[in-house]
Amino acid sequence: MKNNRKYINNSKGRFDKRLAVILLAAILIGGVSGYKLNTHMHPAGDEQGTYTWSNDSSAPVESTLPASRNTAVVETAKRVGPAVVGITSEVYDRDIFNRNVEVGQNVGSGVIFDKKGYIVTNNHVVGNNRQVNVALSDGQVVTGKVIGTDAVTDLAVVKIPGSDKLPVAEFGNSDSLQPGETAVAIGNPLGLEFRGTVTVGVISALNRTLDDVEQQIKLIQTDAAINPGNSGGALCTADGKVIGINSAKIAKAGVEGMGFAIPINQVKAIVSQLISNGHVTRPYLGLYGIDKTLAARNGISWDHNGGIYVYKIADGSPLDGSDIVRGDYIMQINGKATNSLSELRNVMMNYKPGDKVTITYEHSGHTRTAVVVLGEDDGK
Repeated sequence: MKNNRKYINNSKGRFDKRLAVILLAAILIGGVSGYKLNTHMHPAGDEQGTYTWSNDSSAPVESTLPASRNTAVVETAKRVGPAVVGITSEVYDRDIFNRNVEVGQNVGSGVIFDKKGYIVTNNHVVGNNRQVNVALSDGQVVTGKVIGTDAVTDLAVVKIPGSDKLPVAEFGNSDSLQPGETAVAIGNPLGLEFRGTVTVGVISALNRTLDDVEQQIKLIQTDAAINPGNSGGALCTADGKVIGINSAKIAKAGVEGMGFAIPINQVKAIVSQLISNGHVTRPYLGLYGIDKTLAARNGISWDHNGGIYVYKIADGSPLDGSDIVRGDYIMQINGKATNSLSELRNVMMNYKPGDKVTITYEHSGHTRTAVVVLGEDDGK
């Protein structure tokens, strides 16, 4: 028995020493970490000890970010980020019985621009759906109604229930942009898992056209990272204004830093019509034309200095009532050059059905003019 007691006493001594070492190490670690180790011993006879951590009141706490961290990009993310939403829509295909079958989902982004609940996004994000799921920045998911779409500009408007508490982004002026200025893209790349992602770059170029994309407007080019899921999200300036809706990205091997956005000034005009009419009504000439680029692409010789070659005029169209005929070249509309089909589209965007325009054209080498009343093309 004596030997056993001696063994027990020695073991307890070694245990006490190990505990003291552990406590000393813990105290040192706590001091380094800015925390205190509080030891509360239970009454005599209670062999347990309780240890709790508390903040060191002596540690400095910053209530605001220093100026070096609270940058314009940070402020832009704070201002615009809450108004950027995630949009999920169903994708359908036809089965062998010609029935609609859900085959997947589109996930993109959108921007709330009105407290009534209006959201601008891309047409390809909503697809042919009349309803979509909208994930707000606070985590709520609500049903959104598709108010109108425009495949030509790849824009759409979705509406959710309005509220004074809805975060709203402010639109800027895309005509004031300069290459080289800061560009901030906010959206949901690769899906809602990465919602609210902020990427930064510059405005790389303005008035870009993509040869492999049927577009009606010139695009803003940026090197701010834009990936699938960013579509419909915001492209902002450093002062927190939305100046573009991200719409496309060149995705080719070896190509990086080339994203594109629809200028917000054009977005405003399209969105206004989508809210009012559900579709966009465009002025109509009735022209089937060929420009130099299209001619080269199709192996057609081109020996004229600019202009658009009149290949055909639609029966009963505004041009059909003029003196312009096949073989002529349309050079200007109201003094604006039309040396390509994209230039013609951009000029026409400044007018509406019923407007009178003066067309300058060449007929057999002679310059002539014709006044034409624009018709209506609702895209249907």
